[in-house]
Amino acid sequence: MKTEQKIRIAIQKSGRLNSDSIQILKECGIDINTGLNQLKAQAYNFPMEVFFLRDDDIPQYVQDGVADIGIVGENVLVEKNKDVKIIERLGFGKCRLSIAMPKGKSFKSAADLNGLKIATTYKNILTKYLKKEKINAEIHEISGSVEIAPSIGLADAICDLVSSGSTLFMNGLKEVEVIFKSEAVLVQNRSLDKVQLELVEKLLFRLNAVKKSKKNKYILLNAPNKNLDKIIKILPGMKSPTILPLAEEGWSSVHSVVNEDMFWEIIEALKANGAEGILVVPIEKMIA
Repeated sequence: MKTEQKIRIAIQKSGRLNSDSIQILKECGIDINTGLNQLKAQAYNFPMEVFFLRDDDIPQYVQDGVADIGIVGENVLVEKNKDVKIIERLGFGKCRLSIAMPKGKSFKSAADLNGLKIATTYKNILTKYLKKEKINAEIHEISGSVEIAPSIGLADAICDLVSSGSTLFMNGLKEVEVIFKSEAVLVQNRSLDKVQLELVEKLLFRLNAVKKSKKNKYILLNAPNKNLDKIIKILPGMKSPTILPLAEEGWSSVHSVVNEDMFWEIIEALKANGAEGILVVPIEKMIA
């Protein structure tokens, strides 16, 4: 019997991207058998094998073909500088790599970093930034607990990942310069065969459907027929809104899809043109 070919995906074993990576696969209709300290799992309903790895190792595994694709923070990908291809930005795990200094230190511009010792685990990204800005600073490369470096005299400043900034605050630091913005990305080995590429395309189709559904809302409203032309122009639906006559003479029910970036502006315009009973419904899946 011929064995079904599977796509092998690497995701973070633990940490900030782990649960979101599993969740987005679940939203794509892919169920994974996960367990405590599990390093490998099978998908129940998609030809996929999942490897749970250290974030820092994922670019190497994908480059070497141990995994076909992987979900990893872009900051890790750039720092490791491996030869893999970004095929999708996933919209979660957003953070920034920033330089931070003790709260009492003055900072007006990047030039104030000249002559300082900066502690970081992101030596390569920081080196590129300092070179670009023509800053002469010493990089002190350490792993873990970067925030404590200034308070124990190891460095004058740090360069580390920032999400909310609460960790910096608790360690008496202030964010002074953002040098890199990051999010989770889906990366691919550059030497996949035809079957593997077809499986990746199937996954990308599902991922894009999920991403579109999160950015769109399905709205239903009642509109006076005398204003239908104006209301149709306001609604930017995927093609054109669905219009159904109501039992009450002179009114129609209008159904459409609205992008969340324009949502409140559109709702206000609809109300100004007599729309009533506006109902907003999340879209769980939107297939292109």
